[in-house]
Amino acid sequence: MPGSAIDLVDDTFVAAPPASVAAAVHDRWRWGLWWPGLELAVSRDRGVKGVQWVVCSRASHGRSVRGRRVRWLGSMEIWLEPWGDGTLLHHYLRLDPRQPLAPRTAGKMQANRARAWKHAVHRLKDELEGKRICGERVKAGSGPADTAGDE
Repeated sequence: MPGSAIDLVDDTFVAAPPASVAAAVHDRWRWGLWWPGLELAVSRDRGVKGVQWVVCSRASHGRSVRGRRVRWLGSMEIWLEPWGDGTLLHHYLRLDPRQPLAPRTAGKMQANRARAWKHAVHRLKDELEGKRICGERVKAGSGPADTAGDE
């Protein structure tokens, strides 16, 4: 059976300035938390616009399928787009297995990666948006937890 790819696309609005979101995205410590089991090599650093990576699975990680470890190779990107008073965080992940994989197994792995990413990006939103009330505008050039209502 031909290999099936994990192909994820996600867009999340973060009510924080692009520079604040970019600082978090460039924090290499977070990468292991956001994408466990994957090794990332920066292929293009776009500064405040995001990062592109070449991705492979770590040798010690990978889901066991019929006694074999599934190895992955692919690419990933986070593109940051200024939007209103915040940032649209676009996340793209494409992983191809290094050996044949049943579509059902690939589908389960894709669902797990998608769920893990949504948890990670919502933790980032909580961190960067602070106590901002929904609908409240962010001050231009403000820090992550600063809001227009603080004056």
